[in-house]
Amino acid sequence: MPPRLVVIVGPTGAGKTRLALELAARANGEVVSADSQQVYLGMDIGTGKATADERARVPHHLLDIVAPDQEMTAARFIELADAAIADITARGRTVVVCGGTGLYVRALLLGLFAGPPASPEVRAELEAFADEHGLSALHAELVKIDPAAATKIDPADRKRTIRALEVWKLTGEPISAHQARHDHKTMPLRYPVSLVGLAPEREALYRAIDRRVDGMLAAGLEAEVAALRARGYVPPLRSQQAIGYAELHDLAEGKVDRDRAVELVKRNSRHYARRQLSWYRSASSQPAAIAWHPDPVAVDLESLERYLAGS
Repeated sequence: MPPRLVVIVGPTGAGKTRLALELAARANGEVVSADSQQVYLGMDIGTGKATADERARVPHHLLDIVAPDQEMTAARFIELADAAIADITARGRTVVVCGGTGLYVRALLLGLFAGPPASPEVRAELEAFADEHGLSALHAELVKIDPAAATKIDPADRKRTIRALEVWKLTGEPISAHQARHDHKTMPLRYPVSLVGLAPEREALYRAIDRRVDGMLAAGLEAEVAALRARGYVPPLRSQQAIGYAELHDLAEGKVDRDRAVELVKRNSRHYARRQLSWYRSASSQPAAIAWHPDPVAVDLESLERYLAGS
């Protein structure tokens, strides 16, 4: 039987890392990250990775596995996550999955639908369109042919937008239709799971996000971005379009002043948190029911510990 997982989801700034650390420490567990930005080397502060001290206390997996100019896919995430889970359980420990990337969580629990293989010709055509007209125009094309998919894909997510348009061009059918056939109501779960969601009240969440951004800046986020730039990691690399990085690259290039850059990081983080909550609260997106809580303190850690222990 595959091992039981506790999967902690929710928006940025909700306290997921704190909860995962507390639960894993109690349950003889280790944490598997399901965050599409924490995979990148050298992007520590802005992605909210667990600190060195926290990782020494509770081992973490799937952090720092690719360079910022390397590609990371959901399929690769599944492969690495499966290997980490097998390793953890083989050593007699429990698994806590933690992360805000809904696609990664869904992929881990349900797998990926069998879409058509990539077409270099179609992708080159779509890349050229994006270069000439911009990402917003590319996303607008997706809105026209597949509004259901467009609502779930960030307009700044070049890779997923191109993939959705590619599937439509290759099959004549929207990617959302393919995904609908790969539905949680008919697909078996790859792992038994208890899904725990953190969803603070909106104003409390926004205050937490603002404090989080201020803390990242105080911890040296600007220096982290400067170090990435010195190594040649700049936009339009997908990793450098992440919130907190894109705005500080603009600051470094003189496109905005510091006050405006900080304001944009906070604003964009709040918008992203709303999109995350919308994704997780959509029943059609979720592989299993999510037990929602306003903050980590409200979570019954003892019951989750018993679940991981199989009792």
